[in-house]
Amino acid sequence: MEGDCVLIEYMNKAMSEAVYEKLEDGTYCGKIRDCPGTIAFGNTLYDCQNELKSVLEGWLIVKIRHGDRLHTIAGFDLNVGVPMVKEAVHG
Repeated sequence: MEGDCVLIEYMNKAMSEAVYEKLEDGTYCGKIRDCPGTIAFGNTLYDCQNELKSVLEGWLIVKIRHGDRLHTIAGFDLNVGVPMVKEAVHG
C-alpha cells in the first residue's frame, strides 16, 4: 500500500507542474514537461486535466515496467525504491 501512496504523490506533483493552453478552436492542450510524451487534449480544461492524468498513469506504468529512470519532479525522486523489472532469459 505504501508504494501506491508514493505513486499518487509523484502523480500529484507532476500534475501540479502541468501547463495548459487554450487552442484556437476553443479546446485545451495540456503537457507535463518533466514527463516527455505526456500530452492531452479536451473540450474543456477539466476534460483536458482528466485526460492528462490518465496519460500520466499510462506513462508511469510503461516507464516503470521498462525500468526507465523517471524525472525528479519538485524535488520528489520516484527512482528511489522503484523495483526494476528484469526480463526472463529463455535459453
